[in-house]
Amino acid sequence: AETRVIGLDEAGRGPWAGPVMVAGVWINPDKIEALPLGLDDSKKLSRKKRRALYQDLNELAKAKDILWAEVLAIGAEDIDKMGILTAVFHGMDMTVVRLGAKAGVKLHLLVDGNLSPRFPILRQDKNLQISVEPIVKGDSKSLSIAAASIFAKETRDIFMEELSQTHGGYGWERNMGYGTKEHQEALAKQGLTAHHRLSFKPIAQLAAKVGYTR
Repeated sequence: AETRVIGLDEAGRGPWAGPVMVAGVWINPDKIEALPLGLDDSKKLSRKKRRALYQDLNELAKAKDILWAEVLAIGAEDIDKMGILTAVFHGMDMTVVRLGAKAGVKLHLLVDGNLSPRFPILRQDKNLQISVEPIVKGDSKSLSIAAASIFAKETRDIFMEELSQTHGGYGWERNMGYGTKEHQEALAKQGLTAHHRLSFKPIAQLAAKVGYTR
């Protein structure tokens, strides 16, 4: 059976506000030379370079014969319900389902980091053969993880920039929801929003203090 290798990564595990974005990418092994040059861990790329790569990859994804990509957002409310790690793993599970896990194909899932998600939704299909390989610093070792990291990070940055238009003052267009000084000062002045993760300690403490609930 054909083995389909899918790289998985996420962006936004640490911020106090906004969704976590999970991306999955399958790259056609016969079309690697069609990929844009300079694919690397999104954190090593300048914003400008990352955005250019994202646009190139997005165009290739539309063609469907070079790569497939799926990006999934899991919002603050679900992060609070599941916990951040479970939310990331659930996102990875759903992303692979959407990428088209079909019978007769073996899936080899490359996950950035040192943890192996269990993929319970995928595993409901007893005919599907799945192997999971965690790769530490995977986004600089695997092209599909590198591409997934760029999709996840860039999609999330764009989302947070848009969110900052309706929720001004927190500096989300700059800090992307991380707990920067600017963000902390705005929280003290403006209070919490529906996009804040109440399960994150500093946010939980503030919510308790002001009596904020969802």
